[in-house]
Amino acid sequence: MANIKTEDEIILFEREMKEFWTKLKSIYGTEQISQTLALRDSCKESIKALSEKWSKKLKEGDLMIDKIQEYSNEILQQSQRISENQEHLTEIKSNLNQEEEQKKGLTDSIQELKEELMKKKEIISSKNKATKERAERLCKSKVLFEERLGLEIRRIHNEQLQFIFRHIDHKDPDKPYVFTLSINEHGDYEVTSCTPPLDCIAEFQLKVRETNNFSAFVANIRKAFTALSYK
Repeated sequence: MANIKTEDEIILFEREMKEFWTKLKSIYGTEQISQTLALRDSCKESIKALSEKWSKKLKEGDLMIDKIQEYSNEILQQSQRISENQEHLTEIKSNLNQEEEQKKGLTDSIQELKEELMKKKEIISSKNKATKERAERLCKSKVLFEERLGLEIRRIHNEQLQFIFRHIDHKDPDKPYVFTLSINEHGDYEVTSCTPPLDCIAEFQLKVRETNNFSAFVANIRKAFTALSYK
């Protein structure tokens, strides 16, 4: 735009110069006019040289402006890419933080499950130990019960023990009086059946849970069967 404006100004200047010299010829003589023309030509050459110089400068300026604009556009694009990469990095960092929190939560949950499992194992181990100890006491008492109380003990399904008393009914010494015993999930003695039935069986069961005196428990049931045989 600046270059076009300069060229238009030069054309206008040349036109005005021609008009000026035309008027000058009609007023002054040929010699003076020739001198003036020589001066004019010198002026024109100087103006032309100056015009070419400035035209070149203007073109160089336009090229420099275009180059600066090109650099500015490139810098803007790079800034946009940097901004996009920064947003992407922020998103990745946020995702990593979320994954880290989820990992920590999962680790904590696993640790809680491990601790709970260990507690359950300890409880089960303790119950198994208590059950084993009671079973051992029952087995050690078996011979004693059989010899003194005319008792037969049998191991039946579901890890239950069946207690069979004889020599109770004096009219029928071989008549069996039976009750079945198990150890429930809480580790307590539980009578699951009794033939013939005894009204006091629940009371005996509660007492053996409180005292853990199994020998007295079996003796009391035999006494109850004996009392029942006389009715």
